[in-house]
Amino acid sequence: MAVFSKSQVPQFSVEVYQNEYLPEGGREVNAIVTVTSTGGGTSGGAPLTGATPSPTAIPGQAPSAAVVIMVDCSGSMDYPPTKMRNARDATAAAIDTLRDGVAFAVVAGTHVAAEVFPGGGKLAVADPATRAQAKDALRRLTAGGGTAIGTWLRLADRLLATSDVAIRHGILLTDGRNEHEAPEDLRATLDAAGGRFTCDARGVGTDWEVKEVTGIASALLGTADIVANPAELAADFTSMMENAMGKEVADVALRLWTPVGVEIKFIKQVAPTVEELTGRRTEAGPRAGDYPTGSWGDESRDYHVCVQVPEASVGQEMLAARVSLIIPAADGGAPQVLSQGLVRAVWTDDMVASTSINPQVAHYTGQAELAQVIQQGLDARKSGDIDGATAKLGRAVQLAADSGNADTAKLLSKVVDVVDAATGTVRLKAKVAEADEMTLETRSTKTVRVKK
Repeated sequence: MAVFSKSQVPQFSVEVYQNEYLPEGGREVNAIVTVTSTGGGTSGGAPLTGATPSPTAIPGQAPSAAVVIMVDCSGSMDYPPTKMRNARDATAAAIDTLRDGVAFAVVAGTHVAAEVFPGGGKLAVADPATRAQAKDALRRLTAGGGTAIGTWLRLADRLLATSDVAIRHGILLTDGRNEHEAPEDLRATLDAAGGRFTCDARGVGTDWEVKEVTGIASALLGTADIVANPAELAADFTSMMENAMGKEVADVALRLWTPVGVEIKFIKQVAPTVEELTGRRTEAGPRAGDYPTGSWGDESRDYHVCVQVPEASVGQEMLAARVSLIIPAADGGAPQVLSQGLVRAVWTDDMVASTSINPQVAHYTGQAELAQVIQQGLDARKSGDIDGATAKLGRAVQLAADSGNADTAKLLSKVVDVVDAATGTVRLKAKVAEADEMTLETRSTKTVRVKK
């Protein structure tokens, strides 16, 4: 088995930001864990150890990654007819973005899932000829039928499983609600597919359900977004595929080890988006658990870890948690540890030290609250609770201003009239474009990093 040269191996680092000082009797320890991956751009979607990949196709060479594009072809995609044409053009743009040597397929989704290219339950390997054939096959994409997204995902899972690669990814486009299967069927599909492949989900137009699309992306560790104008699909699909082609290491997990007596209150990703991970823990030995993070390219993400430690006296200190970035062994053996950091607790009678809030912890606590109050405010608005919506969205405006989250502040300004951002004083707009409200809801979990 060949091993990557040092220049090819993605380098991971873990940095811990916290105020480790607690007052006597203090028990809650918070830390922001920054994970950064750099320098792996030549690994082409392979694991850290394995056959050295090539960015171009070589006859007989195994694929370096696999991607399935799922295109909504339900009847509503014909209203207006340009929507279906835009979807075909976007899929063609994504196919053009595929790196040579990547395995791929195209699926048409209605109340059933159908293979568009290459067919036969297989994946094609990208090269100039197969890309041309795939784009020619897109002419067969026509609108008609219902929507059962679980069937699309199950077919994508089966196709991706035929390729022995580390990076397996899906791109899913829908323009409507998942009306032709029960919610529990889609949930079961997502539960089964979790950890098998990642998936980016997009809603085009304004007739789809935000929580369905964001739920798919969340379960499969991908991104979600709205493309309100179908004419912008090609640019979005190209960007999504470029991002997928930049992934280098798959199945990375955050392993949290805690000493006896320490209780994990929560662990969540807080940048670039807020994503709750607490309930996704899988046990990994005594007092250790793994939390999935999906695939990585050259990027950096932040995680908020909160644990509760036993009471202790002034002058005592302890290791509250050890955070490791690992790749689990396929055979259940020892994992590959990429990097790790330590979370500490030190008890002091220095009130200044023990009451100081770490800037990163304070910032991301606010960002997590921002995502929460936007969702609560929009839900209240939909239910007719004007006072509740005004209060929640006003708090969101305040948090966005405090943290410098200009993108979210701009989206909020399309839903409320801002009287005073500093105090969160707002008025709900009488009329709000549906696309603006859906954009705010879909992007509510996007965060900004700590201002320097």
